[in-house]
Amino acid sequence: MVLSHGVGGSDESVHSTFASRYVRTSLPRFRMPEQSIPKEAAYQIINDELMLDGNPRLNLASFVTTWMEPECDKLIQASVNKNYVDMDEYPVTTELQNRCVNMIAHLFNAPLGDSETAVGVGTVGSSEAIMLAGLAFKRRWQNKMKAAGKPCDKPNIVTGANVQVCWEKFARYFEVELKEVKLSEGYYVMDPQKAVDMVDENTICVAAILGSTLNGEFEDVKLLNDLLMKKNAETGWDTPIHVDAASGGFIAPFLYPELEWDFRLPLVKSINVSGHKYGLVYAGIGWCIWRTKEDLPEELIFHINYLGADQPTFTLNFSKGSSQVIAQYYQLIRLGFEGYKNIMENCQENAMVLKQGLEKTGKFNIVSKDNGVPLVAFSLKDSSRHNEFEISDFLRRFGWIVPAYTMPPDAQHVTVLRVVIREDFSRTLAERLVLDIEKVLHELDGLPARVPSGDLAALAAAEASQKMDKQREVISLWKRAVLAKKKTNGVC
Repeated sequence: MVLSHGVGGSDESVHSTFASRYVRTSLPRFRMPEQSIPKEAAYQIINDELMLDGNPRLNLASFVTTWMEPECDKLIQASVNKNYVDMDEYPVTTELQNRCVNMIAHLFNAPLGDSETAVGVGTVGSSEAIMLAGLAFKRRWQNKMKAAGKPCDKPNIVTGANVQVCWEKFARYFEVELKEVKLSEGYYVMDPQKAVDMVDENTICVAAILGSTLNGEFEDVKLLNDLLMKKNAETGWDTPIHVDAASGGFIAPFLYPELEWDFRLPLVKSINVSGHKYGLVYAGIGWCIWRTKEDLPEELIFHINYLGADQPTFTLNFSKGSSQVIAQYYQLIRLGFEGYKNIMENCQENAMVLKQGLEKTGKFNIVSKDNGVPLVAFSLKDSSRHNEFEISDFLRRFGWIVPAYTMPPDAQHVTVLRVVIREDFSRTLAERLVLDIEKVLHELDGLPARVPSGDLAALAAAEASQKMDKQREVISLWKRAVLAKKKTNGVC
């Protein structure tokens, strides 16, 4: 007779993932676990926790692309293991990057000859691109001042107070004074005249924004160029302009081709743009384009050969993935000018649908402009009972992520909500969002009015006073009752 022997212990492979001990016990959060766990369990643990993240498609705070075609997703996955910096090993990827640089340079009207190649670089986003452009401006200014025998230890840059935080990072990290033109209620972009008035001999450049983060508005780069050219002629300086086109660089050429903001203006020496915004690529790609080779000092470019060949590099980081560069090239050739134009027009139309829906409620002032980045920034006409932050908070119950924020100085008393219209935000979603905002307004109207933070002290004082009045009233009534009793006791 054949005897079968049981094996002690339990075979983990026969258990379902949720029945295994790996999901029934807590893993350390801030220390590496001592033991390995099966790949299925690791995947399930992480996937379950990620379910608590918001839905990227409903994140209306972000300008960053959240949807691409499946064919591009395949290209991204196929190239995820390629290191972009290994140019000798991946020459085709390098070639695709160079093609992107030249396509974007021509889109921005760079003054290139028939056989001339553009000067530019792919970055991990506009923040890195701005750092590189700022370094180029600083080095050119330093070289000029040294040649003239003048001090070069106090560079400054002129911007509006509406700039993205990366400009503040550049100023702090690379020791450049940031001179900001303050905003005012109703005018939420940099005033070109005020900016030029702040320019001095130590100004390395004036930064103009094509598509303000706050309300999507384009700054008047043409007027800035004209005013600055006049000041340069009067002073003998040659202060240049950088255009931060992170959001608007892939919008203006298609929706506003006659608008002069790019290399058609002689003082514009460099432009940055985010491929992962309206360049329609997932997060992780930006571009910086220079007008000519002379605008990028050669001493900032490093040459390495330990990867197999001489390779020039001008970046803040070194290794990075190739996927986003390949994805950008896919979008440029897949969509072409016609496709980008159609998408941007669709985004603009959906922004108008949302704007009109908000106006019909009668509760909001529209802060954004019709021309600019397709977004809608709006504020309450009456915020005495409830404010924009409460609306933002209540909308999260419906899955919408709509940011509320205050404007920079000197318009910090203005609070707005902002909805960014991306390619994947359809007209149906725009109409749905208006309905949900109306529900939130109705719900808020049924709640007690909020107490402004500045009135809390006054409210506390009033409550204390009412309490004291009540105590006095009780004491007075008690005294009268005692006196009345005494009088009664004295009657025969």
